[in-house]
Amino acid sequence: MGGTPTTAKYTIYAGIDIDGVVDKPDVIGAIFGQTEGLLGEELDLRELQKSGRIGRIQVDLESKSGKSYGEIVIPSSLDRVETAIVAAAIETIDKVGPCSARVVVKKIEDVREEKRRKIIERARDILVHWETEGAFEIKELSEEIMKSVRVHEIGKYGADNLPSGPDVDKMDTVIVTEGRADVVNMMRHGYKNVIGMDGASVPDTIKDLSKKKTIIAFVDGDRGGELILRELLQVADIDYIARAPQGKEVEDLTGKELAKYLRAKVPTEQYQLMIGGDKRREQQQEREQYVEEAPQKQRRTPQEHEPIAEPIEEPVPEKAIEREQEQMRDREREKDKEKEKEKEKERVTEHEKEKAPEKAPEPVALPGVDIPKVKSMIEQLQGSLEAIMADASWETKQKVAVRELAEILQGSEEKLHAVIFDGVITQRLLDISNNKGVSFLIGARIGNIAKRPQNISILTFEDLASR
Repeated sequence: MGGTPTTAKYTIYAGIDIDGVVDKPDVIGAIFGQTEGLLGEELDLRELQKSGRIGRIQVDLESKSGKSYGEIVIPSSLDRVETAIVAAAIETIDKVGPCSARVVVKKIEDVREEKRRKIIERARDILVHWETEGAFEIKELSEEIMKSVRVHEIGKYGADNLPSGPDVDKMDTVIVTEGRADVVNMMRHGYKNVIGMDGASVPDTIKDLSKKKTIIAFVDGDRGGELILRELLQVADIDYIARAPQGKEVEDLTGKELAKYLRAKVPTEQYQLMIGGDKRREQQQEREQYVEEAPQKQRRTPQEHEPIAEPIEEPVPEKAIEREQEQMRDREREKDKEKEKEKEKERVTEHEKEKAPEKAPEPVALPGVDIPKVKSMIEQLQGSLEAIMADASWETKQKVAVRELAEILQGSEEKLHAVIFDGVITQRLLDISNNKGVSFLIGARIGNIAKRPQNISILTFEDLASR
């Protein structure tokens, strides 16, 4: 009934309980009939609806067990006071048709407030989405710019003009890759201590660099990478080996993959042991295959031994074949006997060693070294590429990355007693430690040392392992 208000400011929500079964038109008729003349002509519901100040009255009813329950909804464009008066008038309804009824106003909702709340929520969502997208684009743009800058930082190193990052000279650890594309990819992801061989053969620059720096060889996971690695190990002093996964190249790896496979690097000695084990297994398989195939090759018929081009030659007698097979079996038995003799010798030697009273080697005294503390430090450092600088009580003063050790040690003003680090002891690091009054320099291994100062003791992890 009536028109809808042009702009509803408020909405009245009222609940109604009726002691009987009625229909919606009965409820609407009761609302208009029982409020007529109650509030005067100005607030008469019929007149208010005609002028559009009260909207269409909606009734939602449900009948159950002989009673009716429902909700009345009335939109209003009146002011707050007039809307409240209309709401109070609705509560005076006590009958719907012949049935008793009760009406209670549940709430009056400010439509504009609800709209404002929805506007605020939607505006917040829009702003968050907008800022997230903008931030992502800015972050992405910054990253692209940084990658471009890093690539532009690629320089040329040494007499061979090898492609390299700017930190090859500054850092003690250098990553050696196969070519320029690998250097570009690693520079793009922030690795500046990288240099490429730029060819299949190992340049003299790499050989010279390996004498002064801790070298990590990072090669492709293909046959070419394996061959280059073999040559590198023969002509240069390589400390660690890292490889891309099977079938992938270093230039194709993501930043996350580069970090993963560099972390998985192994010391050169361990890598060579792994390769040696693989080769021994291959040779053993070849020998077993030969032993299995050899008797089959001998079991041929006399006709197979007859020369086709010279039919006048007599076929090989069957007894000769048997003799040949017997000789081969004899040779195999001889080999087995020799192997058994060797094993017996080894067992006897081991038995004699066990019987002989062991003379514990007398370790060389290390005055000034707190061996338990040093061993504990070594356990912390192994595989971490980190360094500990300790005082005279062998207490940790500072823990730093090996690549920054020389620079930090050079600028340190503290009195240091020892430096323990997971890396190679180089001449440069030895000279800096000596100048700073360090008494003990302890590393994973010793590199090419031309001059050993008298005031500093050089030790390796292995020296302390048996103590």
